Amino acid sequence: MNAKSSKPASVPIAVIQAKASNDPDKNVDAAVGFVQKAAGTGAKIVCLQELFRSPYFPQYGEYAAFDYAEPLDGPSAQALGKVARQEKVWVIAPIFEKRARGVYYNSAIVLNDKGKLAGHYRKLHLPQDAHSFSEKYYFAPGDLGYCTVQTPWAKIGMMICWDQWYPEGARVMALNGAEILFYPTAIGWHKSEEKDVAKDQREAWMTMHRAHAIANGVFVAAPNRTGSEGDLTFWGSSMIIEPSGRVVREGSLGKEEILSWDCDLSKIEQQRHGWPFLRDRRVDTYGDLLHRFKG
Repeated sequence: MNAKSSKPASVPIAVIQAKASNDPDKNVDAAVGFVQKAAGTGAKIVCLQELFRSPYFPQYGEYAAFDYAEPLDGPSAQALGKVARQEKVWVIAPIFEKRARGVYYNSAIVLNDKGKLAGHYRKLHLPQDAHSFSEKYYFAPGDLGYCTVQTPWAKIGMMICWDQWYPEGARVMALNGAEILFYPTAIGWHKSEEKDVAKDQREAWMTMHRAHAIANGVFVAAPNRTGSEGDLTFWGSSMIIEPSGRVVREGSLGKEEILSWDCDLSKIEQQRHGWPFLRDRRVDTYGDLLHRFKG
């Protein structure tokens, strides 16, 4: 074939790996600074970590933590909308959303380069365990479905932390045209866990993200927080992954960092030509997925 192809489109992205203090204003100021620095690297889409404005309060069941909640147009959206407009970048900002008195969500908003709301996601899968991830105490289950947003460079999708353990969500976003999946995260080790268990957990987390990229032929970007808070030590290790599953950027365990990468979107087509998983799906056989369990 002699067909000529145009230069592949690409989009520079960045994910922010940071610590969090108990002061929401300081955390927002730090996030603004990180976005400015990321824009300085050429990034056009910047994603912050889960619940970046506060410490990871779901490890405790305390009424006072509800004070961290904010409306969609609250302090996070105002400050990050301003820097998005100034730097001409799109920003994914995970927030503790206050919809009404007594109705709260673990959410993420997408602000475009004019600082306006372009997308809104509410976390669908909420963890509840005995080791400091008690999100059902604070958050209602998401009710907006799976989120994809068209940017000038690529269509993006996003989910939050615990969502990443469910391959169905990544598939739905890919089927809706998403080319880059973002997973803002707050995950780490509990002080009671043994070293071998902790190592396995981190490797499982990384493996799942790589699997999303491979199975769907998309880029995956996962910013995780770092540092110690209460009984948890967040393991960092933020990642950007190509459609082949290759980890092209990986953060350290304990350092605040900006991870940047220029996503060559032609690699999506290359991956899907070689491994055409979407072509070969047997959608007529997947009815059992609509049941919680069959056996």
